[in-house]
Amino acid sequence: MKKHLLLTAILAGSFSIQSQNKIITISNNLKVDREFETVEVTKKLLGLPADAKLESYIVKDLGTNAFLETQTVDNDGDGTMDVLLFQPRIKASSKQDFEVLPGTNSSASKIVSCYSRFVPERTDDYAWENNKVAFRTYGPAAQKMVEDNIPGGTLTSGIDAWLKRVDYPIINKWYEKATNGTGTYHKDTGEGLDNFHVGDSRGIGGIAVNVDGKYYFSKNFVSWKTITTGPIRTSFILTYADWDAKGNKITESKQISLDYGSQFSRFEINITGTKSIAAGITLHEKKGTIGTNVKEGWLSYWEPIDDSEIGLAIVAPKGTLNSFDNHNTDQKDLSNLYGNILVKNNKAIYYAGFGWKKGSPFQTKQEWETYLSSFVQKINNPLVVKIKK
Repeated sequence: MKKHLLLTAILAGSFSIQSQNKIITISNNLKVDREFETVEVTKKLLGLPADAKLESYIVKDLGTNAFLETQTVDNDGDGTMDVLLFQPRIKASSKQDFEVLPGTNSSASKIVSCYSRFVPERTDDYAWENNKVAFRTYGPAAQKMVEDNIPGGTLTSGIDAWLKRVDYPIINKWYEKATNGTGTYHKDTGEGLDNFHVGDSRGIGGIAVNVDGKYYFSKNFVSWKTITTGPIRTSFILTYADWDAKGNKITESKQISLDYGSQFSRFEINITGTKSIAAGITLHEKKGTIGTNVKEGWLSYWEPIDDSEIGLAIVAPKGTLNSFDNHNTDQKDLSNLYGNILVKNNKAIYYAGFGWKKGSPFQTKQEWETYLSSFVQKINNPLVVKIKK
């Protein structure tokens, strides 16, 4: 009898462990191979108990038996991880099975390529990057310096681009050499540089509100909150002081995320006081070439930059880009290509990014715009995840 009870206990324990293993099927409904696209799974999707910890799970590709890089994210800040992230490779028009099981991945990357942070040593920037691109924007101390006529300040809610030509992190390295006097990030020594001018423009992805043909926008962010950093995604929230658009009180915050392998930051704008926003990209000296495809959902600007060229773009999910405005003016830095994006339930979503000729595979305007068409097709047709019964 004792042996029988012991065997029953072992079998029950084995079943309990196996029941925590979940098989999911991921489907790619497009006729192109997919990679560097982030899949999110929740405890609810996996059928896990409420007290399960997503950070205790790993993901195995059953086609190759390889374990994938994973990341868990606490989106709401309550101390419990909400989603498990990973990036599968799926062939065109195909399905693939993955196993989600308890464990740790000893082969996980030790380099956090998707990274962001507040930068108090450079006044008060907020900067973010992945293995492809880097960005920054500016805080209240930089704004106050301008308003108090103190040199070195910056007053803009535009988004700056740092042009990387390496796949490893550069934010901390570039800021360190600039602040300790050993170098400058305005000169390319092999890793790239910051030669992208923002000024009062929207840079790459700053927003405005159009009232009666005039554009209004916020000043610098007033607060920040980092949600997560790498290896697959970095995300954070920037909040702005209320601002006026010809008598309309606008409240604004941005949740920005950047995933591994992407040329684009995702912007989720939470806003009141307007039914639409204008997401902009600067036209600089207006020496570049504009490309637009409202039906597909993208706007592009391909321009010379020093001894190279760069493609800038705004991409919006299906049905949200209503129109565009090639806004040309003689006012310094205020010429922008604007995409008019619908605000629904006080929220608007779009993507903004770039491809630098020296640091990306895009060597021509045509290659850049082909990529935009492919990118928007993928965001409109995400990989489909189902639990396998």
